[in-house]
Amino acid sequence: MAGFKALRGQGHTPTLFMAFLYFDMSFMVWTMLGPLSTEIAEALALTGHIMTAGEKATLLSIPILSGALLRIVLGFGVDKFGAKATALAAQLVVITALMTAYLLGDSITYNQLLIVALGLGFAGASFAVALPQAGQWYPPKSQGIVLGIAGAGNIGVVIDFLFAPKIAELWGWDSVFLVGAVMAIVVFIAYAFIAQNAPESVYKARPKKLADYGKLLKDKDTWWFSLFYAISFGGFVGFAGYMKVYLMNTYQVDMAQIGISLFDETNVKVIAGYFGALTIFAGAVLRPVGGAIADKMGGIKSLYIFFGVVTTMAFINALVPLPFWLAIVVLFLIMANLGMANGAVFQLVPQRFGKDIGIMTGIVGAAGGIGGTALIKTLGWSKGAFDGYTAGFVIFAVVVLMAIAGISLVKTRWRTTWGVNAGGII
Repeated sequence: MAGFKALRGQGHTPTLFMAFLYFDMSFMVWTMLGPLSTEIAEALALTGHIMTAGEKATLLSIPILSGALLRIVLGFGVDKFGAKATALAAQLVVITALMTAYLLGDSITYNQLLIVALGLGFAGASFAVALPQAGQWYPPKSQGIVLGIAGAGNIGVVIDFLFAPKIAELWGWDSVFLVGAVMAIVVFIAYAFIAQNAPESVYKARPKKLADYGKLLKDKDTWWFSLFYAISFGGFVGFAGYMKVYLMNTYQVDMAQIGISLFDETNVKVIAGYFGALTIFAGAVLRPVGGAIADKMGGIKSLYIFFGVVTTMAFINALVPLPFWLAIVVLFLIMANLGMANGAVFQLVPQRFGKDIGIMTGIVGAAGGIGGTALIKTLGWSKGAFDGYTAGFVIFAVVVLMAIAGISLVKTRWRTTWGVNAGGII
């Protein structure tokens, strides 16, 4: 509450609100294919195209990958054309993709869906627009609370899982894209009239150049942070995108029984959405908690804890036959600790690269999206090759173990070099 009070009399509240709304809507659209994956697969099957596990993973991973890479592109757009113009242009692409999916409906082909998925990547890239636009209006001492408000839009993926399957059940899967398009149009209009770029008297842009990225890519710490975020955010968004597919392939019978007894709901796809939302909610809301924990005990120590829990839970899920309720608890803990690890990584990044935080946000954010793409493809490969997910979860757990080993390799150097004057506990 004190943080919100501190914003009074400074910045531009309407722009901050619209940045949050734009990012929330965008994150919801970005991950829309995940909770609709089963319905879309059934629609394609009616046209004679039976999606393989690999094809399904490819479809779900394209928005994640394109969103990651487009973050850098839109970051340049913010510098060149301003945050508002860049956001509006990106939103037009997203609205076009949503309307295309709706108008094609049940006649849509797999290849057309891939193009739609590519367009939805522009929604994922909104991170590189919404956060700078909000932050440019406020002084350095308020950046934490401001970026926390603007970045809280990742709750949009939870909204997807709660409502998209039910809307699809009532009116058809393509109607979800229509609802998304209408919401995006409303936000587009509101954004056009309400959001404002910060004037030069408040913020003076320092345009990024390709050489700036090249310089930072030569720094080995850039790659360490990219690895850590590829696991934390990549794990979160990867599991979020694939969660419904995983639950439907693994616990469909259990969810059908639970749906009837607890929710009086016979559509197992809707129940999968509810439980998917429950697990994803943990990671979506606990990111600032992870940052706060890292502020108190240091980002290094907190990453040890968060990654340690993720590794343990991933191995348990892979190697121990779990009943449904216990599996949900394990998945909840995985997502919760991945979300908190996101906050811990970005407790460290500004202390190491304070003068280049804008560029580093683009690089590390892109790494997160690439990590999510790799995870979805790994889970799809595991299902296709072995008709199960043991191999996929084991590979993920091993990669997280490698990250823990990486923390051990760099912690002493970090604490005795830049960490000495970092201004916070690392």
